[in-house]
Amino acid sequence: MITAHAPAGYLVAQCLRRLKPANISARRWSLYGAIGGLLPDVDMFWFYLIDGGHVHHHRYPTHWPLLWLLVLVGALIFWHKTRRPVAAIALLFAVNGMVHLFLDSIVGDIFWLMPWRDTPFSLFTVSARYQPWWLNFILHWSFLLELALWAAAIRVFLYNRQTPHD
Repeated sequence: MITAHAPAGYLVAQCLRRLKPANISARRWSLYGAIGGLLPDVDMFWFYLIDGGHVHHHRYPTHWPLLWLLVLVGALIFWHKTRRPVAAIALLFAVNGMVHLFLDSIVGDIFWLMPWRDTPFSLFTVSARYQPWWLNFILHWSFLLELALWAAAIRVFLYNRQTPHD
């Protein structure tokens, strides 16, 4: 996925609306969802600013399923015991971290068994035919999935504007 992590995070936030604390607006909850959808890609700062692109960012711990699974379990326990707003936000971030990795697994390598096994997994492969590199992804059939996520997010957003749920 190149562009659809934020809309996917927004959609997850809409699905998890029942977790939204009363003191957090629907708009802010949606924003947290979009941010949560992007959160594993925070490693791009390290990738470009420190590493200089030497190691693919999907090899960093922020793209390890184990990390997001541990965050998810911790957030579930925290939320179950406290029901505090920060616990609900942590749970939203954790779910979106896992969704991010599932989406990346469609055409991008995710190392599902890290740190125990350094083996990449993806459902499909995007051939390197075009320059710049991102054209390969945009011209691949899988980009239709990204467009579908965008369309679904826009549709839900417009629906929510007509019928507020706060």
